Amino acid sequence: MMRAMEYLAAVAAVAVALSLGAVAKDMNSGKFNLGQTAKVGSTVLQPGEYKAEWTGNNSDVNISIVKNGKTVATAHGTLKELPTKAQYSSVTVKTLPDNTIRVDEIDFNNQTEALVLSGM
Repeated sequence: MMRAMEYLAAVAAVAVALSLGAVAKDMNSGKFNLGQTAKVGSTVLQPGEYKAEWTGNNSDVNISIVKNGKTVATAHGTLKELPTKAQYSSVTVKTLPDNTIRVDEIDFNNQTEALVLSGM
């Protein structure tokens, strides 16, 4: 009986550890819709649904933009703390002197953090 309790405790600990890993992974990613053609890093992205994934600390994050499970663009940036949770996902763009459009910031639905992409 004691052996069975130890086994159940070990299984429960592994299950909790695995679920925390899955939650942590989701916390560093968010989906967004790009409404127009825009650059991320040196890559021109077409309008559509994307997922941003990032690693690093608040002042220096490496960002991967993913579409259909494949990384299509990478960039560096920072995390910005929003005063309140974003009501929806949104993308802020900037028009450059050569009239190209660059993704500047990505806010994620119901999150208090936004990604600010570094200019290239």
